[in-house]
Amino acid sequence: MRLAGIARPLIELLPPETAHRAAIEGLKIAPRRGVKPCDPRLAVDTLGLMFPNPLGLAAGFDKNAEVPGAMLKLGFGFVEVGTLTPRPQAGNPRPRLFRLREDGAVINRLGFNNRGYEAARLRLARRPGGVIGVNVGANKDAADRMADYVLGVKAFAPVADYLTINVSSPNTPGLRDLQRRDALDELVARLVAARDETEPRRPLLIKIAPDLHEGGLDDIVAVALARKADGLIVSNTTVARPASLRSRHRDEAGGLSGRPLFEPSTRILARAYLALGGAMPLIGCGGVENAATALAKIEAGATLVQLYTSLALNGVGVVEEILAGLTEMVRERGLSSVAELTGTRAAYWAGRP
Repeated sequence: MRLAGIARPLIELLPPETAHRAAIEGLKIAPRRGVKPCDPRLAVDTLGLMFPNPLGLAAGFDKNAEVPGAMLKLGFGFVEVGTLTPRPQAGNPRPRLFRLREDGAVINRLGFNNRGYEAARLRLARRPGGVIGVNVGANKDAADRMADYVLGVKAFAPVADYLTINVSSPNTPGLRDLQRRDALDELVARLVAARDETEPRRPLLIKIAPDLHEGGLDDIVAVALARKADGLIVSNTTVARPASLRSRHRDEAGGLSGRPLFEPSTRILARAYLALGGAMPLIGCGGVENAATALAKIEAGATLVQLYTSLALNGVGVVEEILAGLTEMVRERGLSSVAELTGTRAAYWAGRP
């Protein structure tokens, strides 16, 4: 995260992961400013929750639920913490996080590094107000990865507003196999059963990859509908490497996020929206860096949007800039709600090559 004044050039000299840790620690002690009220036309009623605006912080920034309140104070309409696993794990060897500044992108191969369910659950039990989601995963060495996700639903239902299952990270070997129809059907069936047995009943979302072929997306949509999941997050990072990348880090292994992910993730978002026919809400994630890209996600079919990479590269001002831009766009079009824009250009985005 970029910081104002003298700290900004210093923080950017640090390795990315060290800079990220410094940002988390800084947020813990920074004075809490009041949240500027959002234009009521940006409020979104979905998933049985009221979001003050549609802009959320994606999972990955606050892995251990250390600063969700501080991030909400920056103006986010919601914050998603995680990805969390039942047991603490160190993740992959360093270096594992790379800035591709020339490309407006980041590559990470962190590997679900986190301190485990219990520490985060205890923090969230003392949680601030505002909408907070929890993103859960499986330990790399789990004997039964599906059981790890079930534990996550049971652990965090009492302290989260919604739950996300991450079956699409490219940095845990074999994890994306859980997106295959047979495996996903079994997993979601088990998770929906756990959700329905746990009080309070929380919305359950599935975070999917942008690298799906057409049949793969159709399978996910079919399972989500049949098993009564509550929504999809589209999408996670990509393993693709566009020829346009210029950074010296472009060939690093891991998931690519940021500007190069915008077009492919928005295409699959639109295709999911059309396939679902409005049956469940979608959260658009991938390459959101300004009001125009946030609006494009909404027009492609997103009810809510998330960002992370643009925050890391461009600083906290991106939140206010996006919200101001969306407010102006709604005003100029004479709309009563930003929700009126959802899916209005889905056919255009779905048809892009």
